[in-house]
Order: sequence, then structure tokens, then C-alpha cells
Amino acid sequence: MEPVSRRGFTLLVSLFIGSLVAAAFISSKIVTIFGLAVPAGVLAYSVTFAASDIIGEVWGRESASEVVHAGLAAMVVATILAHLAVEWQGAAFWTGQEAFASVIGSTPRIVAASLCAYFVSQRNDVWLFHVLRRLTNGRHLWLRNNLSTMVSQLLDSTIFVTVAFWGVLPVGEIILGQWAAKMLIAALDTPVVYAGVAALRSLGTKAEAQPAT
Repeated sequence: MEPVSRRGFTLLVSLFIGSLVAAAFISSKIVTIFGLAVPAGVLAYSVTFAASDIIGEVWGRESASEVVHAGLAAMVVATILAHLAVEWQGAAFWTGQEAFASVIGSTPRIVAASLCAYFVSQRNDVWLFHVLRRLTNGRHLWLRNNLSTMVSQLLDSTIFVTVAFWGVLPVGEIILGQWAAKMLIAALDTPVVYAGVAALRSLGTKAEAQPAT
């Protein structure tokens, strides 16, 4: 992998995993977007789909799948570390344990919901993106970007909200609200995906054109 390509790949993987872990820790809060009730991690989590689509478009399905698996490992490790931090006895002067635990110490149910939803939706996103890429002969990036994200985000919202909040919160309302918000974000990130793919391909072409030193 050329240095320019490697730096771009590293940046996207960092954005993917950073946004993924951030979303996992802030999704226990429910916020409203245009009157729709959604987990607070909706924006951060949506970044992961744009990043994986750019990676899949530029480096292929295998690389995108590797990033998804790396993200799963990062989530597991982050969850374990967060649990240890909550359970670790605080210093004698520490008075914020209850607030800390309420934010960081996600219940096992929410952790399980996050892991299940992530694994199913992200694998589906990578698979469907490349099915559509093959069917369109590599054309219409906007179509596979939006359609793969639309289906995958519906899976993600349904699995996460059902597992995490069934019997506690109005599941149907939150699923629809979260999915609608994600669809809006997905539509807005389409120019970002186009720009990212174009920039990476342009930089890669320029790097290949430069004479060896």
C-alpha cells in the first residue's frame, strides 16, 4: 500500500473505530431530533457507515470486512475496560462514582444490544454495498451508499432498540425515530463519501505518477 493510500486508510479506520466506541458510550441517553426520540449516539454511529463505504469503494470488500471485525474487537475491549473502571474502587476523596457509573457503566443488556446490532448491520452494509456495486458495474456510488446504509441502519436500529429497551421504553417510536434520523444523516453524508473517494483516488494516482527516489 502506497504511503498516501496507507495514511488515508489509517485515518478512515481511526474515524470508524473512534466514532463506534463513542456511540456505544453515549447511546444510553435519549435525545430528540426534529421531535423524534433517538439515542444520542446516532450521529457518531452514522459516521461509521460513511467510513466503511469509502473503504469498501477504494480498497474493496475484504478491507471493509477487516475494519468491521476490528471495530467489534475494539468495542469488546472498550466495554471490558469501562466495566473495570466502574468496578475499580475509587480514591477516598472521589465522590462522583454514581454519576460515573450511570454514564460509563452501561448495563449488560445495552452492551449486548450494541454488539449484536453492530455485527449484523455492519456486515450487511459491506455485503449489500458490494452486491450493488457488482449489479451496477461500479456505477452509481450514491445508490449503493444510500441503499446499503438504509437497509443496514434499519437492521441496526431494530436490533439495538429492541434488545436494549424492550419493556422499558416505547420501542417502536424509538426505532422509527432513530432510523429516520439516520436516513437524513446518510443522505447528507453522500457528498462526503463522493469527496472522500475522489480525494483518495486522486492522491493515489498522483503518488503513482511520481518518480521513485
